[in-house]
Amino acid sequence: MEVARHISFIGHVQGVGFRYTARRIAQSLGLKGFVRNVPDGTVEMFVQGPPDLVDECLKAIGQEFAGYIHQQQVRPTNPDPSYKDFQIAF
Repeated sequence: MEVARHISFIGHVQGVGFRYTARRIAQSLGLKGFVRNVPDGTVEMFVQGPPDLVDECLKAIGQEFAGYIHQQQVRPTNPDPSYKDFQIAF
């Protein structure tokens, strides 16, 4: 069973390698989705996969950027079968 999460990362999350690190972590866990910068200075992420791996991914990102993320808004959503891997979106 797959779950999906839509996350907004708020804080000093642009210009610090956030998207590349998030992609590396998500790809290493075999997750699908995307991460991208948003014009308002936040980073948006859509991630889907097995529940334990999605949780592991978010935990790893949170630990890696603990000093940069001031707030994280996580919303459950429906998995999207069109995603075949995890990429940086522009």
